[in-house]
Amino acid sequence: MPMLELTVEQIIELVKQLPPQDKYAVLHAIKTEQNAWWEERVTRGEQEMRRITAERGLDWDKMSEEEREAFVDDLMHEDS
Repeated sequence: MPMLELTVEQIIELVKQLPPQDKYAVLHAIKTEQNAWWEERVTRGEQEMRRITAERGLDWDKMSEEEREAFVDDLMHEDS
């Protein structure tokens, strides 16, 4: 199957021409993909925080929200 190459601007203009229900379908597909991307990033971030806290003798899952915030704040300011 031949591949059609379009610019972002061309795609936007094509979507604008769709009927409302089809625009909704496009936006829904994009939102679903975005949600999956975000969920994967959050999961990776949590895994990384578990690793970092474990290296320092702490347990991310047993820390309160306030402890987590303080830990992240300290971590961000370590090399400042």
